Amino acid sequence: MTARASRYRLSFTVGGLFSQEAIIAAPLFLQSGDWHAVRSAIDADNLLQARTVSSGRRRSRELVQRLAELTPEELELLIDGTATERGYLMWLATCRRYDLVGEFAEEVVRERFLVLTPTLEPEHFESFLRGKSVWHEELSSLAESTRRKLRTTVYLMLREAGLLSVSGEILRCLLSHRLAGVFDKRTPSDVRFFPVTVEMARGGR
Repeated sequence: MTARASRYRLSFTVGGLFSQEAIIAAPLFLQSGDWHAVRSAIDADNLLQARTVSSGRRRSRELVQRLAELTPEELELLIDGTATERGYLMWLATCRRYDLVGEFAEEVVRERFLVLTPTLEPEHFESFLRGKSVWHEELSSLAESTRRKLRTTVYLMLREAGLLSVSGEILRCLLSHRLAGVFDKRTPSDVRFFPVTVEMARGGR
């Protein structure tokens, strides 16, 4: 690379994975086909049960932005699927929305799983940020508290998605037949965001 990359979006620290909230928003979009209308409906009726108007708006904005990364087929699967499938889909939506999260999932989480060192410690995220800061000035200027919040949120989402244990063990992604098919519709396959081999993923079909 000879030029600095585009800036990372870092607003994913608002909330966690939003798996439960997604069940509220996804059907609204499939009915209206309009994410702006979905967000307006959520805010108007406080469907996320936020304690303040400002926090509710932040959470609804974040939720809608992530869900907008999913196709209608994926949204239908999110609604009708199991809790495990829903967690995987929300992790997928987050990885698509946030390059920093997606690259960490692919370059650190999945890579450590594939080379049979399936543990994830705080220093692995710190090392990842240091490497990325060569091309991303915005990472170099982050306060320590912000770096810690980014790491804490990413690890929380991994746990909520069922991909990381409380003790820091990376957990193999158990793809269903239908989810594996959805992941392979993109090139490269979205399997790259999960701790699973291609062969394991195809074994789910």
